[in-house]
Amino acid sequence: MAETRQLARIGLVALLIAGCLAVLLPFMAAILFAVIICTCTWPYYRKLWQHLGQRNTWSALAMTLLLLIALMLPMAYIAANMADSTSLVLEQLRSTLEHPQPALPKWLRDLPLIGDQLNDLWQRITSSQQELTKLLGRFYEPMRKLGLHLVQLMGNGIMQLVMVLFVAFFIYRDGPLLAKGLKLVIHKIAGGLGLEMLEIAESTIKAVMLGVFGTAVAQAVVAYLGFAISGSPAPFLLAAATFFLSVTAIGPPLIWGGAALWLFNQGDQGWAIFLALYGLLVISSVDNLIRPILISRSSNLPMLLIVPGVLGGAVAFGFVGIFLGPTLLVLGLALMQHWVSQHHMNTGNTP
Repeated sequence: MAETRQLARIGLVALLIAGCLAVLLPFMAAILFAVIICTCTWPYYRKLWQHLGQRNTWSALAMTLLLLIALMLPMAYIAANMADSTSLVLEQLRSTLEHPQPALPKWLRDLPLIGDQLNDLWQRITSSQQELTKLLGRFYEPMRKLGLHLVQLMGNGIMQLVMVLFVAFFIYRDGPLLAKGLKLVIHKIAGGLGLEMLEIAESTIKAVMLGVFGTAVAQAVVAYLGFAISGSPAPFLLAAATFFLSVTAIGPPLIWGGAALWLFNQGDQGWAIFLALYGLLVISSVDNLIRPILISRSSNLPMLLIVPGVLGGAVAFGFVGIFLGPTLLVLGLALMQHWVSQHHMNTGNTP
């Protein structure tokens, strides 16, 4: 009879947990992102809390408003202009299809080894308007769908950020109480190991945030140089858009690709080709080079876990997966190392 009651309690608890997860599942990404942001900005919140007389509610409200200015306003501005920008890029592509193309610039034709091949390829493409239309027409529909998808993604991102700010307010306001309760629960479940893994998760999240922010800054600076050198319009605005869209793989290519197409349609074929190559080889390469280095240097995490953690996490969980992926892998490694050390201690062997 006692065992039946125990099983019934366990079943009820399991159903309760499953029900809570089902209710929170649509908002889980926003909740996790709010936890990540609050974890990384907590020292700044504590300074603000001190300046505002240690008033929890007003300090949390002020910090939430600062996040609103830093996150929501730029995202809303980019989303509002993204539809117009997409239409402009498509119109530029359409006009490119309708006008005959000039000869390849002399400096490209004179490039060693590849200059002649580039010139022959360009002449074959531009000699036939039908062939050029067919070639560029293949990219028109994918670009249109990609642009519309990005606009929709930005709109959904703004809605998610509203929920992030809502959750962040309560985390800031009740942070110490929530942290104390979380530590008590984890200590009761996993003891000292659980608290150690909680510290590892916190340091990993901070390291990944530094990597994401540092990569965005690096990409924006490199992109600004390319836009300024090539004579693109509003290079600072384009660099700012690159900064905010650098968290997605398709963000920066849309920016420098659209700028290159604009230059091409304005008759600056040489600079358009330069910007396209610069974007492909330099701007888009920053993400793959800088982010893993920043994350591994700031937390001493092995590069073998950082790269698959960031990429695999993004594929599995979306944007929040950039943080969850490395954190889960590092926690798994810490747990495995603990089990190995316990095994050697129990058997009396040294590793």
